[in-house]
Amino acid sequence: MRDQDFLCFCIGTALDIERCDLNIKGNHSNHHTELFGEKRLVVRRGQPFSIVLHLSSSSKEFKVGETNFMFDVETGTPLFPQASTVDTEWSASAATDASGRTVTVSISSSPKAPIGVYTLTLDQLGQKTSLGQFTLLFNAWCPDDAVYMKSEEKRKEYVLAQHGLVYRGSQKRIKGKPWNFGQFEPGIVDICLKILDNNPKFVSDADKDVSSRSDPIYVTRALSAMINSNDDQGVLVGEWAEFSDGTHPGLWMGSGEILRQWAESGPVRYGQCWVFAAVACTVSRALGIPCRVVTNFGSAHDTNANLVIERFYDENGDRISGDDSIWNFHVWVDSWMTRPDLGSKFDGWQTSDPTPQETSDGVFCCGPASLCAIKEGEVGLKYDTPFIFAEVNADVEDLVQLSTGQFVMFSESTKSVGCFISTKAVGANERRDITHQYKYPEGSKEEREVYERAQHRNMLLQRGEKPGLHLKIKLAENMIVGSSFEVYAFLTNNCMDTRNCKLIFYARAVSYNGKLGDLCGFSSDNLEMPSGEGLRDNHPDEKYSLMLICIFLPSSTLQCLRFTFQNLEFCLPDTTLCHVFYGETGTSCLQLVGEARVNQPLTVEMTLLNPLPEPLLSCSFAIDGIGLTGSKPITATYVKLCHSLRLITENNHWHWKQDKV
Repeated sequence: MRDQDFLCFCIGTALDIERCDLNIKGNHSNHHTELFGEKRLVVRRGQPFSIVLHLSSSSKEFKVGETNFMFDVETGTPLFPQASTVDTEWSASAATDASGRTVTVSISSSPKAPIGVYTLTLDQLGQKTSLGQFTLLFNAWCPDDAVYMKSEEKRKEYVLAQHGLVYRGSQKRIKGKPWNFGQFEPGIVDICLKILDNNPKFVSDADKDVSSRSDPIYVTRALSAMINSNDDQGVLVGEWAEFSDGTHPGLWMGSGEILRQWAESGPVRYGQCWVFAAVACTVSRALGIPCRVVTNFGSAHDTNANLVIERFYDENGDRISGDDSIWNFHVWVDSWMTRPDLGSKFDGWQTSDPTPQETSDGVFCCGPASLCAIKEGEVGLKYDTPFIFAEVNADVEDLVQLSTGQFVMFSESTKSVGCFISTKAVGANERRDITHQYKYPEGSKEEREVYERAQHRNMLLQRGEKPGLHLKIKLAENMIVGSSFEVYAFLTNNCMDTRNCKLIFYARAVSYNGKLGDLCGFSSDNLEMPSGEGLRDNHPDEKYSLMLICIFLPSSTLQCLRFTFQNLEFCLPDTTLCHVFYGETGTSCLQLVGEARVNQPLTVEMTLLNPLPEPLLSCSFAIDGIGLTGSKPITATYVKLCHSLRLITENNHWHWKQDKV
């Protein structure tokens, strides 16, 4: 495929070009691309850049208005000579110094030009001189570019920032994981363009694919498919169980190592949602698209597209297998762009999800879907808005299967899904809650109207306590991982008569994607509940003192099932006790020792506190920093950690100091 543009000056006698200076340093300063280095020219579209032609001593002088020539700018692989398009929005102008031997040419690319690597050729009466190559990116600083963003602070955060935080955990324990995006590291932008060249659409129709790279909507959708490897030779292989033949997703600290490994040997093992999203953010920012990583707590996976999460149980309270699920958290990306295909109302942030969950148009990709469309329940708008709407705003129904085979709904919730939607704050290492950008306040009139507009079934609009039996679970405050704790079940009878109930109380491990693990504790009681009364069922004794140290199943959920013998009424509240991620047991602190100086050795001290009553064995620690660790994490191991430990590095050498507490 070839995408060409011609910039013309009327030609007389050919100039003798001695050399061409691409003015990399000056152009990079003007185009906010300094961090790419000075080995190659990287510019942003819709904005002029300049080159300097130095004429030989034997060449005729360049005279404005008299000397004429033509520039040819071309991107793509010239597979078909006839496949070319002319974008008339490219332009150029020239000026010379007093000697007439130095010609400065200002070239203005189109704000709608395809991104990619371009070759620049000077054509004088058929005599062609190659002047070099440059890489053209999207331009968030250009008002005519589809990715234009007004705020300079936001441009710095969403285009230029190379590090950030990816939030994980649960609604009650949100934790930010530092991540090195590293979009300006050497070779990364070439790898990002290689990802697009491996896109199946490029393979099937290179001409159409390269021309379509002018559209950030097209590029973002292509990336959502190519960051995973389910349909192609994409970047990451997803895995949620067995990691022995690859890298555990929790061990990745940045995108650079993943992208370089993919470029050398193909799909990288392994990734999960936060890794997929972080890599997608790196690629988007490298190509010039403003992008942020977003975490949704209580994220629904609606497999049958009915905007309802249905959970099925038998009469003993055990889950019956079903495809719908609610993940403790799920991570995706938002990218900033206009939506001419939908209308200006839907411009701004667009959600795309590179984690392979469901197919879209036969491919494992998702989005981009307008945040405005998601918030307003406009599920008929592309791309994949119904699926993302359900992730943040689905209703939840719990159903029990009776001995007759009939399913009876015993609980429903409109507030379980889409909580504390989080991203890193602009210019600060803090969490910003952006739930209001995705949905109206839960229970508000607007939220219910959106719900109906999205064809949810009608729910009770009035708030307040419902009739029937109600069950809540409460944990003691200041619960510490690894220590005993107290838990209470609060049962209230708002019925008109006395109810005889069976209370089943248990805790079990569950992974963040909803997969159930082992049972941690169990109790069953028969209770008589007079009308209008409440009961607190306390379980502080030793058999409920659970030590929750779950590495591969990193959370524990406490559930309490109540049903009456008379009317088969069911209630199933649950609460998450705690989460422990792979590699995150304990509290750590990283502190600089002394003053940091450029090109001088740096001393850092890491302190780790083990809160558990058991020692941690075979510990491994890794520290990574852009420009500090040679593009690879520094790793150290320690055999046994009982109390508190200090890890000190000097000139990339480590030594340990065990503290007694």
